[in-house]
Amino acid sequence: MPTVTLPPKENALFKRILRCYEHKQYRNGLKFCKQILSNPKFCEHGETLAMKGLTLNCLGKKEEAYELVRRGLRNDLKSHVCWHVYGLLQRSDKKYDEAIKCYRNALKWDRDNLQILRDLSLLQIQMRDLEGYRETRYQLLQLRPAQRASWIGYAIAYHLLEDYEMAAKIIEEFRKTQQVTSPDKVDYEYSELLLYQNQVLREAGLLREALEHLTTYEKQICDKLAVEETRGDLLLSLGRSEEAADVYRRLQERNPENWSYYHGLEKALKPATTEERLKIYEEAWLKYPKGLVPRRLPLNFLSGERFRECLDKYLRMNFSKGCPPVFTTLKPLYQDKDKVAIIEELVVGFETSLNSCRMFNPIDDGKEEPPTTLLWVQYFLAQHYDQVGQQTLALEYINAAIESTPTLIELFLVKAKIYKHAGNIREAARWMDEAQALDTADRFINSKCAKYLLKAGLLKEAEEMCSKFTREGASAVENLNEMQCMWFQTECALAFKSMKKYGDALKKCHEIERHFVEITDDQFDFHTYCMRKMTLRSYVDLLKLEDVLRMHPFYYKAASTAIQIYLNLHDNPLIDDSKELQADIGNLTDKELKKLRNKQRRAQKKAQLEEEKKNAEKEKLLKNQKKKKEDDDEEIGGPKEELIPEKLAKVENPLDEAVKFLIPLKNLVKNKIETHLLAFEIYFRKEKFLLMLQSVKRASAIDLDHPRLHQCLVCFFKRVSEAKDLAEPVLTVLKQEISRLFGDRNVKSFNQTFLSKHSDSIPHRLAAAKSMFYLDPSTEKVAVDLATALDESLNNRSIQICTEVLASLRDGSLGNATEVAESYRAECHKIYPYTLAFMPPGYEENTKIAVNGDISTETEELANDM
Repeated sequence: MPTVTLPPKENALFKRILRCYEHKQYRNGLKFCKQILSNPKFCEHGETLAMKGLTLNCLGKKEEAYELVRRGLRNDLKSHVCWHVYGLLQRSDKKYDEAIKCYRNALKWDRDNLQILRDLSLLQIQMRDLEGYRETRYQLLQLRPAQRASWIGYAIAYHLLEDYEMAAKIIEEFRKTQQVTSPDKVDYEYSELLLYQNQVLREAGLLREALEHLTTYEKQICDKLAVEETRGDLLLSLGRSEEAADVYRRLQERNPENWSYYHGLEKALKPATTEERLKIYEEAWLKYPKGLVPRRLPLNFLSGERFRECLDKYLRMNFSKGCPPVFTTLKPLYQDKDKVAIIEELVVGFETSLNSCRMFNPIDDGKEEPPTTLLWVQYFLAQHYDQVGQQTLALEYINAAIESTPTLIELFLVKAKIYKHAGNIREAARWMDEAQALDTADRFINSKCAKYLLKAGLLKEAEEMCSKFTREGASAVENLNEMQCMWFQTECALAFKSMKKYGDALKKCHEIERHFVEITDDQFDFHTYCMRKMTLRSYVDLLKLEDVLRMHPFYYKAASTAIQIYLNLHDNPLIDDSKELQADIGNLTDKELKKLRNKQRRAQKKAQLEEEKKNAEKEKLLKNQKKKKEDDDEEIGGPKEELIPEKLAKVENPLDEAVKFLIPLKNLVKNKIETHLLAFEIYFRKEKFLLMLQSVKRASAIDLDHPRLHQCLVCFFKRVSEAKDLAEPVLTVLKQEISRLFGDRNVKSFNQTFLSKHSDSIPHRLAAAKSMFYLDPSTEKVAVDLATALDESLNNRSIQICTEVLASLRDGSLGNATEVAESYRAECHKIYPYTLAFMPPGYEENTKIAVNGDISTETEELANDM
């Protein structure tokens, strides 16, 4: 059907429809649509039908919207408006590829429509169709050469395609058209353009040109710090060391506590020996006598007596000043056992001397220190002994510090951390609550306390703790979800998982997934904003960040938790309550059945009343939130599907859901062995042999001796040997790869070789023992003896691995070893007296109070008795 041209009256109404849509006045827009469509002559006017559909989509009526837009398109296939509207509808459903096709069809009928071209370019950059984006931006540049965004968009397209020289030329051509303001006047946008141009030159490898550019336009760049830092980096790259050294010295004067300036100065001066390297810092000691960074950095490369001397001065400065983060700054040194021994010897000496004469060392005839110095030394020693795994000593020092100063929050924080590392999260949560009670207005302590409460499984208390800082009149959990507070949701997911509330845990994981989808979609706002405001460096950084967004630890934690839950649901599907009840009813008499029915009716009525009350409260709480979200919902075509825990836990195919979480990890987090081990677990259950092979090969490339990988390899070997009806090409590939991985050995000898190689490591012994029992259940006693060894000569002994061994004894991974499990628990309790997992049976029932209740004394007494 040809395009129908509306007469002036209807055409004016149509323009008002467009304005109403732009201003989100959807109800008014529908009224004007009705006025046009009620006229029999224009009741099938394609463009009006399309706009009515688009408006209805914004009001959440998706099905009706699609029907109207398609009808409009059928009536007017040559209308760019209909195709454009159909594209907007597809975009609202995040069908970006389909939307791009619609925009291209629209451009066939109106080749130079600026709005369609802009919308197309937005989708192309969103989808990273960089070639298409470059073509569209070129078309926009031809149509609007006077607009700044046209030039910038075209330059960015070449930049993202890594054609840096062309990008630099385009920016230079555009820069020449700009009116140069006087050097005294601040022009932030022009300054940002110059810095972006310099970044492109550097990425192009044109370092000399970049340095000349920086020198030429230095006065017109507002960010003087960025100029100096870039100059230093460029001079280093060009080998102009003396000039670079001068730049880094100037930067040090500006900020003597910046680590990178000292590293830059080192690269410029190129010291040949440790003494020459130390001399750089000795000069800084004289120049900045109060500087802590120039005294801290030499500790990384010094050793022996020289290390002791520098550490002595550094620690005395910090302890006298009362600097709480001193342990955190020294933590990287704990990888070197010799340095750890020197640290311990020095600080223990300080503590002894300060206790006796209030001096660091009476032989030095030093000045007398205030009482707070001893406090900070004890604070440091508590953290030190916690780090080296001596929690009893750590508690002694922190208790002494608390006794002397019971109002210092940092002391309670450290005590909570000690208990957490000792495996007693309940006691840790109680001490963190004590810390929070000392300053209820501190949001950091509040968040820390909530996190510890969640780890202890106290979800209600954690929510109450968070509600002190969330919006009034709204549920704390809903408000934190709205604010994308992912640490809270991650901890909630882990807490629900440990409580076997899989539906609730999955809800939290899916909420985090939705946050990442929202962050990706939020790019749309920045594609135009950043070019308008000229924040080009930040814009390019944003695009690069979005490309690897799901590498973020929050996503990884949520995804791996969800995958583990789905694997568990596949192995142990939740039993439908109704089916279980029907099985029980079959064994009841008529009288008992009648009684049960009455009881069920009463319970159902009570549950219904509670549900109605709960829904009324929820509706009241969410009223303001719904109003706030109204605009967002309109843009995405209505509210999102509600996440219902029961539905999530009873999903039909858990493995397919697990794969959805796995794919981003496989693409972006390839360097973590855990990614490939999770992939193997999924494909093992799906019996995808080639994908299993891919997973173990990728994991082997990262760490061939990983204990969990060894178990996966054993399972893979056995499953392949038992497989039947495999396609010939698949079987050939599997045999070739297995011979490369295992050689000529059979699976039992492979396991034995692994054990011989790692016989002194507890995690590896456990993996070998579980594999041994998996291959031959008759080896149960040998496997149990192998896994439960706790000799001091064995490596990698920790609370975590001992807890894993205990769980394996209890869950049947090593056979029926209930009696051995109890004796193993008792042995572990002697080694780790504070750990909850190794406490005697009945301990948990006697220590239910974890917050605002005194259970610490009982825990410490029990530990001391052992």
